[in-house]
Parts: sequence; C-alpha cells; structure tokens
Amino acid sequence: MSDITATTLPRFLPDAKTDKAPFLVAAAALAAGFLLISGLVDLRQGSLFLIGAALGATLYHGSFGFTGGWRRMVVERRGRAMRAQMLMIAVAALAMIPLTAAGSIGSQPLVGALAPVGVSVLVGAALFGFGMQLGGGCGSGTLFTVGGGSARMLVTLVFFIVGALIGTAHLPFWLAQPSLPAISLGGELGLASGIAVTLVGLGLVALITVLIERRAHGNIEREPAPARPGWTWIWRGPWPLVGAGLLLALLNIATLLTAGHPWSITYGFGLWGAKIAQAAGIDVAGWEFWTWPAQAQALNSSVLADTVSVMDFGLVLGAALAAAIAGKFAPKAAIPLGSLVAASLGGLLMGYGARLSFGCNIGALFSGIATGSLHGWLWFAAAFVGSFAGVWARPVFGLDGLARR
Repeated sequence: MSDITATTLPRFLPDAKTDKAPFLVAAAALAAGFLLISGLVDLRQGSLFLIGAALGATLYHGSFGFTGGWRRMVVERRGRAMRAQMLMIAVAALAMIPLTAAGSIGSQPLVGALAPVGVSVLVGAALFGFGMQLGGGCGSGTLFTVGGGSARMLVTLVFFIVGALIGTAHLPFWLAQPSLPAISLGGELGLASGIAVTLVGLGLVALITVLIERRAHGNIEREPAPARPGWTWIWRGPWPLVGAGLLLALLNIATLLTAGHPWSITYGFGLWGAKIAQAAGIDVAGWEFWTWPAQAQALNSSVLADTVSVMDFGLVLGAALAAAIAGKFAPKAAIPLGSLVAASLGGLLMGYGARLSFGCNIGALFSGIATGSLHGWLWFAAAFVGSFAGVWARPVFGLDGLARR
C-alpha cells in the first residue's frame, strides 16, 4: 500500500493512507463508465451507474451484508445487524409502498418487486440462504467484497453467474409448481394497512432479536463509537450500521424513482451468463425463459442497456474506490481447497436459488418487503432457515469464524 499525503490527494481525502493505484483505476473507471453509458444509452442509465457506485461504497464502508449478520444471530445470539436491516427496510417501505401504489411519478412508471408466492420461492430462497453461508456473501455482499479485492469472492461470483444461468433453464419447470399469484399488501389491504402490517412485521423481527439477545447476554449490543478521530471515518470507515442502512434505504428509493423499479442485483448475473453461453455457441435464445419478450430483448441488447447490470458494475467500482480510499484494497490469491469448494458450491446455490425465488437478499427481501410484496416475507423465512443450516455446514469445508458484522 502507498502512503499518499494531503498534497497529492483530492481535498476530500486529507491525510488518508490511500492505495494510490487502485484509487486512480477505480476513479477513472467510474468517470469513464458514466460518460460511456450516458453517451451510448442515456443520462438516466448513467445516473443508475453512479447510484450503484454509491451503493457499493456504502456497503463497503458499513460492512453491510446479510450473511455475517444472520450468522452472528445464530451463533452468538447478537442481533445488531439484523435490527439495522429491519430499520433499513422499514424506512424504504414508508416511501416505496406509496410510490408503487401511485404507479407513476410524472411520466416515469413505478413498479414494485412483486412475484408469485409458491414452491419456487420456498425452494429457491432456502437454497440461497444455505449457499450464502458457504459462499461467504449474499448478492450485494458478493459484489462489494469483489470490489474490495477478494479473490475468493470472485470465485463465488463466477459460480453465482453459472448458477443463475442454470436457473433460467429450469425456471419454467418451477413456475409450474403450486403457487399463488403475486400479492401486494398495499393492494390487498389498502395503502395505510399495507404499510402498517409491513412495519409491524419488521418491528416484530427486531423485537425477537432483542429478546433472544437479552436472554443470552443480559444486554443489547450497542453501536460502537467511530474508530477514527474527527470525520476521517467518513471516507476511511467503518460506518455505523444504522447510518449505512439508512443511506441504503434512500439509495433504493432513488433507484425506484430513476429506474422505475427498486434495487435488484441477481438478474444481471443470469443475463451475463446467457450472453457468455451464447458467445460460446450455446443456443440460449431457444430456452423458454429467454423467449419471453422482456428476456429476449435483454439478451439481444447491450448489457449497458440493462439497468440491473449497470448498477452492478457501478457497485463493484464504488466498493473498489471506497476500499482504496480507506487503504484496504487487498487482493489475496491464496484460497484453501475447502474454502474454494465452499465458494464454488455456495455461488452455484445462490445463483440457482435467486433465479427460482425471483431475487436475492436485495431484490426479493429488501426491495420485495419494502414495496409490499408478500413473497418477500416468504423469501425471508425460507432463506433464514437455509442460512441456519448453512452456518452449521461451514465446518465441513474448514470454514469458521464470524464476519465482523
């Protein structure tokens, strides 16, 4: 790592021990990406790229992942991370349920993350939850840790893409299994009741974590004070979990207003896999999933025209920039065999499960619940059960220890 003084850094990085080369590469890539996407597609798409970058930086500095937080709840009976997650979803729901109920803002249509409620979600979410404990990260966690330089999470991402592609081949079969249609709490119960039920549900989850934590420890873990003096923690981290969660909620609302749909991650993985397979000579376009109008259009268009993909690209670069500014961009190539197998299997299960259950911890859980989708609650329950099993499967692969958050 290189120590760069305030005289060679932008003014917003005073005295930061920044990793210079990764910082310059990430900053240049973000600037070039914004100009390229805005020029080839439009300014809206370029803006989504930058929103993705802001999401990546927030996730990185807040270490805001679902995998470690759920594991801490299971193993240590500490629920600080889960309570931050519930607060994040609640704040987003206060805005996103009314916005999606309105249907549009001006000329911009707005749709929620609604999906059918059935066997496909149950199976897919459980597989995802199990896989994220082996892979070491959820959908968002995989991307922001790849941005931070993790070689192991790059393996997880590769197999995540493979699993998502396989999921597109099998999804028609799973959609034929027993299911209810997409159910909107706001639509079924009315706007006020839908919001109230959502907030009560999130509050009950938070309360359960409090009761479990008090019973196990006799106290509630508090948010630690900033680890760095003054305001240097803003660009070097770590950020408070609650603060990071609130910012993620605002950025999801911005995504809805800009893209017309809430934040999603894993659709892009399936699309990338399909394009790679197609380039390799596989007739992906003949698969039923890719004959559906929206999917066929995505397959035949540039990935830069896909809102989810450009936000994913921005997320990785935003996390890389944050890691470089913090002086923590540290790629590590050495991966033990057991960990490599776990990363590969975890990625496959997450990719496949996310496609079956219409999203990951972001697209299904966060955005689903925040827009009033009942399937988001079913996803949450099934994924947590799968995650619980995954926690206890980790030692089989030589994995131990807990994520910091």
